[in-house]
Amino acid sequence: MQSAAFTLSSPSCPSLPLLKPRSSRPLINPRFDPISIRASSSSSLKRQDLDTPHNNVVFPRRSWSLSSASSSPSLLRPWNPLVSDRETERFQVKATAVPESAGESEKSSSMIKTLELGLLFGLWYLFNIYFNIYNKQVLKVFPNPVTITLAQFAVGTVLVTLMWTFNLYKRPKITLAQLAAILPLAFVHTLGNLFTNMSLGKVAVSFTHTIKAMEPFFSVILSAMFLGEMPTIWVVGSLVPIMGGVALASATEASFNWAGFWSAMASNLTNQSRNVLSKKVMVKKEDSIDNITLFSIITIMSFFLLTPVALIMEGVKFTPAYLQSAGLNVKEVYIRSLLAALCFHAYQQVSYMILQRVSPVTHSVGNCVKRVVVIVSSVLFFRTPVSPINSLGTGIALAGVFLYSRVKRIKPKPKTA
Repeated sequence: MQSAAFTLSSPSCPSLPLLKPRSSRPLINPRFDPISIRASSSSSLKRQDLDTPHNNVVFPRRSWSLSSASSSPSLLRPWNPLVSDRETERFQVKATAVPESAGESEKSSSMIKTLELGLLFGLWYLFNIYFNIYNKQVLKVFPNPVTITLAQFAVGTVLVTLMWTFNLYKRPKITLAQLAAILPLAFVHTLGNLFTNMSLGKVAVSFTHTIKAMEPFFSVILSAMFLGEMPTIWVVGSLVPIMGGVALASATEASFNWAGFWSAMASNLTNQSRNVLSKKVMVKKEDSIDNITLFSIITIMSFFLLTPVALIMEGVKFTPAYLQSAGLNVKEVYIRSLLAALCFHAYQQVSYMILQRVSPVTHSVGNCVKRVVVIVSSVLFFRTPVSPINSLGTGIALAGVFLYSRVKRIKPKPKTA
């Protein structure tokens, strides 16, 4: 029977004598003619006949792979289905291999994105720590918060202009309608940073950031008033430890004064007003711009808004002659002011970059951790006296902020009719 299979695959054979005789009965032994078994559409072979062990000696696909090299087209036609099956199997093997390589590339890209996000969070915290340290050092010897805030916006304006000039970031095309919509955001952004500097100049850095932990309270109130977003019972419950912790820390704060306290509270109000306005104003997709571009435009507008205010309220006091007359080291004040301004712009820029990569809830959790890091680092650097009760109040307030950021994702159940 093996000689018959060899005769079929030989290209020199003019005819196929073994295929001519046809029996009226179906072939019982599949070894006799495997081709007719494959080719016949009306075969009556039973399943157990095909599964018998003696069928293992027949390799029809091997014989057709040999005959595929033949030059006779007539020998290729009947077995095209076999070749197609083989090609289909090859295609299926390749198709199963592609997702594996794609999965590996997805894993590597996901790991790279995670590392980038971790680096951004680290820079966010680092820039914020150095901003608070340098800013506090300058405000101690130069208690003019409006001028200091103006200098920080001026440095940010220069950085934004350089980025747009050298195409480090795409220069936006802004219409007058967009500028009119952004103007209220720039106004409250200016006030928020000004009030923060006023508080930092009056009280300890740790106490300012403890009061600023009250931001969720203002966010809930303003969102309910202007956006109609009613808080869940879980959100309201998370505000209790925040308010209690801030009250406990304020009652035991060694550097407490009302000017620093109300300045920090005003900073909370204006910063959360900016967030609410950004949700209310930037609603049209065709008019929307990305967060970094929005921050850049707000920085420039804040500089122009604050310039006349600084000249009226504090005059021109940042000159070398004035600093020398006040007995200050001009070079040291300028360097620390510049470093504070660079860190100020950098940490806000990185914050917006993180916000583009993560959800607002994740960003809120990161902001809570950032506040803890800033408070601890400022206490260690400035050796701020902290009582156990004060530490307890700060810890309770920060725990409430963390709880708030977690329960924000709980959506209220829809009311059934």
